Parts: sequence; C-alpha cells; structure tokens
Amino acid sequence: MWDFSIGRAIGILAGTLPFIALRIVIYFTITLAYVLGTGGAAGVGYGMGMMFGSGEDFAVWGGILGFGMVSFAVYWIREWLLYMVKAAHIAVMVELYEGRRLMPDGKGQIAHGRAVVESRFAEANLLFVLDQLIKGVIRAITGIIGGIGMAIPGLEGVTRFVNTVIRLSLTYVDEIILAHNIRTNSQNPWETGRQGLVLYAQNGGRMVKNAVWLAIVLWLVTAVIFVLLIGPALALVYLFPGAASGFGIAIAVVGALALKAAVLEPFAIAALMQVYFQAIEGQRPDPAWDAKLASVSRKFQDLKDRALAAAGRAA
Repeated sequence: MWDFSIGRAIGILAGTLPFIALRIVIYFTITLAYVLGTGGAAGVGYGMGMMFGSGEDFAVWGGILGFGMVSFAVYWIREWLLYMVKAAHIAVMVELYEGRRLMPDGKGQIAHGRAVVESRFAEANLLFVLDQLIKGVIRAITGIIGGIGMAIPGLEGVTRFVNTVIRLSLTYVDEIILAHNIRTNSQNPWETGRQGLVLYAQNGGRMVKNAVWLAIVLWLVTAVIFVLLIGPALALVYLFPGAASGFGIAIAVVGALALKAAVLEPFAIAALMQVYFQAIEGQRPDPAWDAKLASVSRKFQDLKDRALAAAGRAA
C-alpha cells in the first residue's frame, strides 16, 4: 500500500502544535472573513435594493461581490502565508524528522522556524518565485508520468481520470522540495530545487503511489468535514438579508478547505517527507531525467539558469 508511517507523521504533527494552532487561527480568520464579507455585502446590497424595490436580488449580487473581494484579498496574502507560515512549519518538521533538538537558540518554535527560512531565503519574493517555478515543473512531471496510455484507443477517458487523480495527488510536491532544500542546508536554493525535482521524477512511480493514497484519504476526510459544516453554514446564511442557500454551501466549502489546509495538509507533508527522503537516500540526480525535464519544461530550464547565475555570483 503506502510506504510511510502514519504514527510517525502524527508524531511530527504533534511536535509542531504551535504551528498547527497558528494555522487554525489563520484559516479560521479567513473563513470568518468570508462569512463577514459575504454577509456584510449582502446586507449592503439588500439595503440599496430596497430603494429600488428589489432587495433580495441586490442582496445576492452584494454577497457575490463580497465573496469575490475576500477571495481577491486571500489571493494576495498567499505569498506571506507561504513564507511566514508554511515554509517555517516545514523547517520545524524537517528538524523533527532528523531528530534534532528544536529551538537550540532559545527562541519559540514559530520564531525558530521563521529564522531558519530567513537564513535560506532572504526575501519572501525569492521563495515565492522558486515555489512558482517548481509548480510549473511539477506539471511537466505529471505529464510525463501520467501520459502513458493516451495513444491507446478507447482508454482516453480512463487516462484523463487517472491524470486528474495524479494532478490532485501532486499538490504537495513543492513543499517536499522545499523540505529537501532546508534539509540539505542549501546556499543555492535554485540548484537544490533543480536536483530535488530530478530526484523526485526518477522516483516518480513510488512517490505518486503514496501521493495518490494520501490524496484519496484527505479528500474523503475533507468531504466528511464539508457535510458536517453544511448545516451550521446554512443556518448562519439564513440570517443574511435575502441571501441564497448557495452562500451557505460556499461557506461550508471554505470552512472544510480551511480545516484541510490547517491540519490535513501538514499531515500529508509529514507523510510524503518520509517517502521522499527514504527514496532518494544515496541517490544522485540522473542526467537523463535532467535532460528530459529540460526538454519538456521551460520553467525547469529557467530554474537551471537561475542556479547557474547564483553559483556564478557565489564564485
């Protein structure tokens, strides 16, 4: 089945409870912002609509506008979330995986995690650009791994479904490559990121098998959370002036995804870290895979160029 220890993944998670609590607070705040933004805008729309005799219609459009505005704000804070929370959390998980003593400098766990990230990535923008490049290369890896069978008549639909499952399962690869960067104490994150992607690709079968298992379990648990949240969300939305039940479903979706991001995603990262670090132990990046990725992904070539430039500056 899978190659990771559930107990060890939970143990790593339990060792980073301050980060889990911080993530819950952040994602709960985001969910609350959706509730207040949608409800507040629906109320404003309802009030304006009453002047024109169409309060409920204006309330619906106001709610849609409020939901969209909050979504836009969340989109723009994703860089901060990556740098200050996700990366710092991964840094602490790597230290727990390696059996190191946390906070050797006497700092709190969250401050220590941030200090580790800042020592590797001086600016949030650098980490964000690296993350986007890695995501682009992951799409190419997905195409290579999942493209088998496309030419077989009658299997196009099955292959598309398999490719979709593979794409969903590769959500956390960029976090695993970031963990590899931190674990190796890299001074050239572009080069370490390139090597990490090559190592991932040459162990793609094993990694995808475990990632698919995790994706299925995580989405099933998320679906259960969504079902549990629908009732309270619809009851809450019932208080919105003239609001449609669709807002309740949307808020239940946001709430379920928030809990998934706060608790389930770190579990998946802790599990896949085990598989990846064990798989690449003693391996070197395969030049054939390096060439293959360079031939199918412009972002991988960009990563190589940035790695060479960083090495030149260091020299």
